Amino acid sequence: MTSKFLAATVSGLAALATASGAFAQATPPTAPAAPPVTHGAPIAGVCIFSSQGAVARSQVGKAVDARLKTIISQVNAELNAERTSLETDAKALDAKRATLDQSALEQQAAALQVRGNAFQRKGQLRQREVEATEQKQLARVYQELDPAIRQAYQAKTCSILIERESVLLGNPAMDITDSVVAAVDARIKTLTFDRERLDQAAPGAQALQPTTPKK
Repeated sequence: MTSKFLAATVSGLAALATASGAFAQATPPTAPAAPPVTHGAPIAGVCIFSSQGAVARSQVGKAVDARLKTIISQVNAELNAERTSLETDAKALDAKRATLDQSALEQQAAALQVRGNAFQRKGQLRQREVEATEQKQLARVYQELDPAIRQAYQAKTCSILIERESVLLGNPAMDITDSVVAAVDARIKTLTFDRERLDQAAPGAQALQPTTPKK
């Protein structure tokens, strides 16, 4: 019974460590070169913009991506170190199972389970923190892009702006992405931030105390 518990604990910890690696962004496969396309004349007033392309190509977008990868690396290092410690202790307890009385074995196994449960909660918390960090910083990048988009839109005398990702093909002459990236790069190149901490209470927050109604 205890041996099965220890095996399950080690297995669960290994699975969580693998899941934590899913934070890292996968590198998309290189697409084959597309054949040349002859476009029709640009449509006056119709413009195209790639928000994903602007984020990926802008200096501030690249800086945020690099910082997020560093944070992910730090989180994985923290979780992997704790996972290794728990796995080592689980295997050590399993090895000396025959030399311990049932009471001592159950007590140590219970303590290990408490640590394992705490580790799983920490892994889930760190995942939420990384996701919250990414969402917050992506919103900041889009906030930096917004005035550049408006500037390029007006400079191109656009009447409508269409998201590039929703267009299969379009005349590059209608695309304002390059202009937006250039304008953003001229204004800002990086953002400074750390991992969001969701386990900390909001500063100044105090528990509400019940009040006694006056008679």
